[in-house]
Amino acid sequence: MLDFFIYNEISPKESFGPNGRTIQNLIKKRFNSMVAIMKNIENHGVLPTKAMIELLFEHSPQKKRRQAPLLMEGKNADPERDRFFQKVEEAINIEMENTNLKRDLKQNRTELIALLNKVQLVKSGFGKPRLQLDMTPEDFEKLKMKMKKELHRNNPIG
Repeated sequence: MLDFFIYNEISPKESFGPNGRTIQNLIKKRFNSMVAIMKNIENHGVLPTKAMIELLFEHSPQKKRRQAPLLMEGKNADPERDRFFQKVEEAINIEMENTNLKRDLKQNRTELIALLNKVQLVKSGFGKPRLQLDMTPEDFEKLKMKMKKELHRNNPIG
């Protein structure tokens, strides 16, 4: 037995590194953390895509016996297939509109903050303090016109 340690130039008092159980526990922890990350991504990270995929699989038309494959350039119109694609197209349009509205809201908030940063409190020796807008009349008119155009573009009725 001593010949084994002498031949391999190791000491019987040395640790041989991680054993099978510690490696197994390490792998289990990594898998558990990976599963937690994937669940988090599914639940919070990719909601629009997840919703669109669920819509595709949930409402997909069932293939009937002896039915041709569901292709866009089918010869005869299938009302069930048309409704499915119509719903998918509506979902995509709603998602695009939602994205555009979020972008516009962010831009409007940025412009509002820039405008509020130009407002100053002026204390007068007589009367109450008042707010003063530090902006040229031309810039103010441009801002008014821009807001009116956006209002008419987003609400053509009013």
